[in-house]
Amino acid sequence: MGTTATLERMFWFDDQVRRKRYPNATKLAERFEISTKTAQRCIEAMGNRFYAPLQYISTEKGYIYTDNSFNLPHFQISQEEILSILLARSLLSKTAGGAISRAMGRFIRKLLIEAGKLGVEAGRMDQLFSAAWTGHAPAPPETFRQVAQSLLISRRLSFTYCSPGNNQATERTVEPHHLQYYMASWVLTAHCLVRNEWRKFYLSRMDSVRLREEPFTPKPPREWKNMVDRAFGIFQGKEPVRVVLHFSPFRARWIKEQLWHPDQETVELGDGGLELRLPVADFREIKMKILQFGADVTVIAPEELKGEIQAEIRAMTRLYPAG
Repeated sequence: MGTTATLERMFWFDDQVRRKRYPNATKLAERFEISTKTAQRCIEAMGNRFYAPLQYISTEKGYIYTDNSFNLPHFQISQEEILSILLARSLLSKTAGGAISRAMGRFIRKLLIEAGKLGVEAGRMDQLFSAAWTGHAPAPPETFRQVAQSLLISRRLSFTYCSPGNNQATERTVEPHHLQYYMASWVLTAHCLVRNEWRKFYLSRMDSVRLREEPFTPKPPREWKNMVDRAFGIFQGKEPVRVVLHFSPFRARWIKEQLWHPDQETVELGDGGLELRLPVADFREIKMKILQFGADVTVIAPEELKGEIQAEIRAMTRLYPAG
């Protein structure tokens, strides 16, 4: 008792009583394709657990309320709350092969039944709102389901993982601790039993995912949290260093509106430019970010990063020699 299915039956029955349609166990059983005995237990539970003032009218072969002021207990759901769920569905719908979209769709239908007509329709949201991502790697729906399940019940996970760096597939068994939604891709932080290290795994690169029987005891956040958001970007784990970037007055107008990391600092300069300072544990992603701004950004510190940018520019110059 108290499951979503049972509550849905109760609210339907309540609605039928209020409409003076004299519902009974047979009608409830037909509506939800359940046995008459199960339907009768549901009706009895309304009276025993929620004190519904139900009375059977033999001439009508159905129930009425003897007190119309009675209301079934339920959550009060606002239009804004339903809107937020619909927007989340829109934002995440394509990142897990439709798995999130389908699951949220079922939940939203139940919310709409509970909330009644509030002027928000799931179908219309796709016309009014959308989310666009480029360069992201969607996770297969079954992979997402298996990973989410392993996190929820603390069971080990095995899979074949292909790293784009060496294009080699390796068998991994891990203890999942955190699933991160990063730049429209899903990334798992887990303790890898093969490497005996904390590692990050893109769900899109997993294959043959298997939920194992062995449970594990999750490690405290202090042991893995630095793998998630200690520094800029997806590459974490190392001791972060402070990166200082100088943006031109033209580009500064956009950069000052952006958040690259919660611990970033910005300093507006006298010439209209902007200095951005933020912690970085690995230069790979910040290098790509810097190069996309071309001559509108200069690396001030550290020297190691400045040297890597210079080397990349020299390599690009060889590809595009001056005429």
